[in-house]
This record gives sequence, structure tokens and C-alpha cells, in this order.
Amino acid sequence: MTQFKHACERRMLRLLSRVFTQTQSNIKAAAVHRSFRPAASLPASAYPGFSVNPIMEPKLYRPPPEVRGMTSLDKDAFTQTITVPALRVPTGVLNKVVKSLKKSTIQRPGVPRVVQDKEESSDFRLVLLDPHRVSSPSSFSEAEAEALRSFSVPEELQHYELRLTYHNLKSEEVLEAVLPQGQDVTSAFSRVGHIAHMNLRDHQLPYKNLIGQVIMDKNPGVTCVVNKTNIIDSTYRNFKMEVLAGEENMVAKVKENGVIYEFDFSRVYWNSRLSTEHQRVVQLVKRGDTVFDVFAGVGPFAIPAARLGANVLANDLNPESHRWLQHNCKLNKVEKKVRTFNLDGRAFIQGPVKQELPALLKGTASIHIVMNLPALALDFLDAFRGLLDQESPCDENLPTVHCYGFYKENEPETDVVERASRSVGLPLKGRCSVHFVRNVAPNKDMMCVSFTLPKEVLFSADQELTETSGEPAPKRQKCEEPTDST
Repeated sequence: MTQFKHACERRMLRLLSRVFTQTQSNIKAAAVHRSFRPAASLPASAYPGFSVNPIMEPKLYRPPPEVRGMTSLDKDAFTQTITVPALRVPTGVLNKVVKSLKKSTIQRPGVPRVVQDKEESSDFRLVLLDPHRVSSPSSFSEAEAEALRSFSVPEELQHYELRLTYHNLKSEEVLEAVLPQGQDVTSAFSRVGHIAHMNLRDHQLPYKNLIGQVIMDKNPGVTCVVNKTNIIDSTYRNFKMEVLAGEENMVAKVKENGVIYEFDFSRVYWNSRLSTEHQRVVQLVKRGDTVFDVFAGVGPFAIPAARLGANVLANDLNPESHRWLQHNCKLNKVEKKVRTFNLDGRAFIQGPVKQELPALLKGTASIHIVMNLPALALDFLDAFRGLLDQESPCDENLPTVHCYGFYKENEPETDVVERASRSVGLPLKGRCSVHFVRNVAPNKDMMCVSFTLPKEVLFSADQELTETSGEPAPKRQKCEEPTDST
């Protein structure tokens, strides 16, 4: 018992010793971190032979404090001079040296890596180095040092006073310097042709015009920056926006998956983040197939499908979307392959779709029905209940439905399938597939449920299916709920 007690005491002492040693190490590390100063703030005389401190600050550019809180952009206020290391290199081997040191040279927008020698000699140039990578000759990698020796370039580091201006800064650096500390800084936007579309948060609104100008300055080709001012109007799937910077031309021209689209971004729905999903579904379509696009927008499903040789019937309730859909069909030379409609989605299903389906069901070509209105499309599935008469049911060529929806539940696939089942009036579990499209917001994802439309739905009385599902069919005729805007 005594031996066991002594063993326990020894183990406890060893444990306490390790804890004490680790604590002392942390204290020393913290003291070192607090005591160092960035090299850019020190005079050249502070380091004999080389002025760059071996411990570097994590950021090359340290913004002047006076820019904090700026709401009207003053580009000159961001100007700053810093000291960076440089190598004096003979012009005869300059290109080879720069190539060998590509990981160590300075990388800054608009900042040259090679500058005139201090002595203005035509035989030498200075190669500017990143002070975070090179703080002394020993900082060069073995390969870099060997390259310098082979080119007879002395590893003697020089000082160079580098003047950084607003034009040498990245958009994130400018906004981080201006916006209040501790708040989210965003430079993210959706690019729609020449338009940058932002969703600013409340704390960013006092700086909105400055943010817009910075985004336009730092992104070539962007000549207009807009901010969404309300949620999407689900009836026509557009939203109000304000111009933060640049021209007020809202007619954009974009290219997606090889197809060109033109539209008034302020009056129609377009989401560049759905490019991959558009391509995924269109790749399921073959020449000779028929595609019914219930909520077609300006044509991102309909036009690529028509270009593949499919026969397309495309519909949208928004008159502006319908107009640009027709325009884009002509622009891409598929107007003979696409019939366009300006109807409510339910009316399109119970009109043109109902008229075309009987003949198509007797054929062998596939039939696809695309329903991309994530906020409400699942509620429109009840329009297929009893759509056709019981004259010529067919098991082999029933349509495939691709219906989109948002979910906020813990089990997204189960949630989407259950909602689709309630709407069609028949359990779809085991008869469908669910595809994750993208994350829209925290705890809100966009999903696509695909299934063969059961003949029990197409050729049944609506009342029978209502009794089967246990819930009445939704009667919503038009979109009235907000949907995603990004």
C-alpha cells in the first residue's frame, strides 16, 4: 500500500512538472510576441548591414489610423512608404534570377518585382523581395541559394524604400482599414456581366458608397455596383436594388456554359451560382427529348437544352423574363426549337403541358419537366394530379420531374421528399432521388428532388389522391412567398 502511495505521488509530481514547464514556455512566447516591432517602422540604422527584423509582422501593409471610419473615399490617405529587402542583380541574368526566386519576390497589385538600381547603373537592377519570406541571406531555400551562386549573384541584401498607394492594395485590405474594428468585412459579390451585386449588412450601410467604389476600382470590367434593398418578390422573382457606384446600366450580358444571355438585371431573376446545376440537368437531356420548363426565367435551362436538339416549351409569369427569354432564344439561334409562354406555372401545366403530354407518352423520347422556383415549386406539384384522362396510360415513357425547394430541417432529404409526396398525393420515398444544389444561408440549403411522375398521379382523380395522402392539395395559384436572392 505504501509503495502504491509513493508511485501515485511520483506520477503527480511529474504531471505538475510538465504543466509548469509548458506554462513557462507559453509565457516566454507571449513575451516575445509582445516585444517585437515590425521592420517597416524601424530606421535602417537599427540593423547593421540589414534593416529587416527576423521576426516579421503578418501584414506587409499597415494602414494609417486616420482612414478608419472613412465614408467618402480618399485614395491619397492610404499612401505609405515601407522598407523591403532587395537583391542587386546583373541585368544579364536578371530573368533567370527572377524565375528562380519567384516564391520569394514581392507580390503586390501594381508593384514591380524589378526596379532601377539605386546607383542608376544600366548593368544592374534591384529585385524586390517579400520581407515575410526573406529576412536575411539564410532565408533563401537551398535551391534558391544554389541558383544565386550559379549566377554569381551575391546574397547581400539591400534596402529599398517602397511607396505603396491605394492602387497597390487589395479590396479586402482597404475595407478592413476603413470599417470599424471587430465587424465583418466583406468584399464578396456576385458578378453579372459588368454588374457586381452585393448583399450588404446593416453595419456596412454607412460605408456603402465607399464599398461600391472600392469593388469597382479593384475588379476590372465591373462598371456598376448594386446592393439589394429588399427580399425577392416571388411573383416575378426580382428585387429592388440601389446603385452604389458606377453607371446605372442594368442590361447585362453574361456567358454561361457556352451560352450568351442578355437581360435587365433589375427586372428579372438571374443567379450565377446556379451555373453548375443548370449544366447538370441539361446533360440529362438528349436530342429529340422534350423539356417543359415551368419557371424558365431568361432561359438557363431551356436554351442549352434546345441547343442539344431537344424540343422545349418554356414558361415564365414575369413579362420581362418572357421578353428576354424570347430575345435570348433568337440571340442563340434556337427560336425554332423553343416555344415560349407567359403564364402562371399552374396554368402552364394544366394548359400547354396537358395538351402535349398524351402524344409524347406514346413515343420513346424522354420527357423532362423542370420546376426551378425553390420557394414554392413543391407546392405546384399538385397541378399534376389527374392531369390526363384515363384513355391511354403508359408505364414506359412517363415524364421525369426535377423540382427545386429550400429546406430548414435537420434531415433535408426526408423533408423535401415528404413535402413533394404531400403535394403529388402519393408517397415518393424509394421512387425519387434528391440532389444537394447549394447552401443559400445558415441552415438553409437548396435541393432538387427528381422522380418519374407516377401514372397514379397523372391518370387519377384528385380526390382519390387527397384521401391517399391524408392532406388536401395546396391551392396556391401564384407565388406569394419570398425566396433566395443570391
